[in-house]
Amino acid sequence: MFVYSTIKKLARDDRPREKMLEKGAIALSDAEILAILIGSGTRDKSAVDLCREILKSVGNDLSRLARLTIHDLMKFKGVGEAKAVSIAAALELSRRKKTEAESVSSFVKSSKDAFNAILPLYEDLNHEEFHVIGLSRSNKIIGIDLVSKGGFNSTIADGKVIFKKALEKGASGIILAHNHPSGNLRPSDSDIDLTKKMKSFGCFIELPVLDHIIVADRNYFSFADNGMI
Repeated sequence: MFVYSTIKKLARDDRPREKMLEKGAIALSDAEILAILIGSGTRDKSAVDLCREILKSVGNDLSRLARLTIHDLMKFKGVGEAKAVSIAAALELSRRKKTEAESVSSFVKSSKDAFNAILPLYEDLNHEEFHVIGLSRSNKIIGIDLVSKGGFNSTIADGKVIFKKALEKGASGIILAHNHPSGNLRPSDSDIDLTKKMKSFGCFIELPVLDHIIVADRNYFSFADNGMI
């Protein structure tokens, strides 16, 4: 007969919190780290077993895990709103840290450099987001700001917000960026129209729009590389 084991009944070396304190976070499996976040399991499963189930559902792929919404996480028995929020918040913090590490002291010499700087912002998203990358005179990234977020197919980018954020940072040039969760790299008519308007206004105020990057499935489309800006 199966005997359910709670975390408290596990050997000391198998208890995530104790294991982390004694051996450091590096000694923990992904399931054990998640178990610390959610704190408890169910009557039928320990927190570690519950987290193993969650990870198994995404093929033990942390990138796929990060794409799960709070509602998706709450579909697992034993994961309520508070636990789902804890997992989502931890994954978001990790994403921000990665983005910060990519962008700090980065110089943009090509569209590939811009893509590498913004990829962490988009690789786990199921909705569209629009960002503006501010550059110094030497093309060093001085800020990456969220302009808007929307649904699966579109988001609205306000030119006033785009240039306001760039001017506040003292940018000498900007790169526009947004993602296509559908995986389609082709710019839409609205993408093309927006880029033309932003380029025109940027020239007028002497804050040039250097490129517009569309990200989809870890690939990208550059307006500059394709002679569209």
